[in-house]
Amino acid sequence: MNGVQKKYATWNWWYLLFIVQFIAVLWPPFYNKAEPSWMGVPFFYWYQMLWVILAAIFNAVVYFAVAEE
Repeated sequence: MNGVQKKYATWNWWYLLFIVQFIAVLWPPFYNKAEPSWMGVPFFYWYQMLWVILAAIFNAVVYFAVAEE
């Protein structure tokens, strides 16, 4: 196996962050409610928008953690 294939063939614990964000938005009964509202925005909407930001942060963390190996 050459260096490029070997680099992508390994599994890393950092990838669990992808599972966290996947489960957090894939289970609607967890966040399907109106309260608590934030500045008049129901929980259902601001929870999803919060995960857009968190997912970007998680992806950046995983990218930089895996790219340095």
